[in-house]
Amino acid sequence: MTKDLRLTQATTNVGNSSLPGEQSLDIEAICDTACDASPVIEGIYAHVPFCAHRCHYCDFFTIAGREDAHAEYVDRIIDEIDAFPESLKAEPVKSIFVGGGTPTILPVKPLSRFLETLKRRFADEHTEFTVEANPETVDAEVADALVHAGVNRVSLGAQSFQSDLLETLERRHQPGTVASSLAHMRAAGIESLSIDLIFGIPGQDLAQWQHDLEAAIDLDPGHLSCYGLIYEPGTPLRGRLDRGEVNPVPEEDEASMYEWTIQRLEDAGYEQYEISNWSRPGLACRHNLLYWQNGNWWAFGPSGSAHVNGWRWRNLPRLGRYLDGSGRSTVLDLERLDEDGRIGETFMMGLRCIDGIALEEVDRMLSGEGGARRRPIIERHVASGLLLRSENRLRLSGEGLLLANVVVTDLLAPGPDCGTET
Repeated sequence: MTKDLRLTQATTNVGNSSLPGEQSLDIEAICDTACDASPVIEGIYAHVPFCAHRCHYCDFFTIAGREDAHAEYVDRIIDEIDAFPESLKAEPVKSIFVGGGTPTILPVKPLSRFLETLKRRFADEHTEFTVEANPETVDAEVADALVHAGVNRVSLGAQSFQSDLLETLERRHQPGTVASSLAHMRAAGIESLSIDLIFGIPGQDLAQWQHDLEAAIDLDPGHLSCYGLIYEPGTPLRGRLDRGEVNPVPEEDEASMYEWTIQRLEDAGYEQYEISNWSRPGLACRHNLLYWQNGNWWAFGPSGSAHVNGWRWRNLPRLGRYLDGSGRSTVLDLERLDEDGRIGETFMMGLRCIDGIALEEVDRMLSGEGGARRRPIIERHVASGLLLRSENRLRLSGEGLLLANVVVTDLLAPGPDCGTET
């Protein structure tokens, strides 16, 4: 099984006009560059890098320990939030997503102050307000603090319900902690709950994956994310793979896990709305959809990435620089996609979604030079059965979901002779 295109807080350098490298720009300078059309910011991402322990598969910007920096970090990110120009926010945002790291590792008082600042600046009663959490960090006090700060959705990183597989991933919680964490959150009044799971873990077979997914279904979350394990370069797990210390799950076995997941979750009443995401009706993650539909979102904190009016940038992933910046992120890779890059990114993001892309939008993109180079690629993948035209949409087929990387890579940055056979 080709690994799925899991979205990370990172940029993709294709077809762009770029100002490369670090740029110590304040918000006003970014607005002058990227926000000249007075866009409405639809979403907010805020990053909390701290973790108790760095898991061996993780390639996000995280920092183990550093409890001494927690309070100062909250002060700095609140400074950054308070410096956000009011002129950019015409109305409350659709979604706020606080990720990490482990946001709920922060002490309750600074965590509450941080979340309440986000609520005050950006949210109303209709805003989806999500916080990521690890099971071992959620007790009754934390759950109550989340609710009082306006949080209405929590994404819980369970990953597995089996001790040996959690140990392989270097996760620190016990399987039973997931249920108790969910119970605390439900008792506090948070009903929109998501569980993250990983399949394709070294040593895992189909029966073990079935056990994990059934355990998650039994907890009745409104949303499930099921990701195929990726051996990211630079991670300890990738190092173990390169040294022959772990054996990856065979691709055909991982494909069987994914295919079984699709059917089992459909039977359980979940709707698949993206390659790796399922929800009860009406509970799809709005923030994820904002990414995949090329919305406008802003990012606070080191490593957070933003997208506004076709411009995007990533904040420098350096804690020390951030703490010294008095509420100002150092911007890395400010860039604006050209037309070809925008077309490639629309295919990359849109085809992640089960609904795909409207054929009207596809025809518009294919009308120019960059689109014309992609037309034979689309026809080839339609002929092979990886892409489908149905109900006025272009979308991945069931087989195409397994081979999404192949299709999207072809469409992302095609060469001048793409689609021709020799």
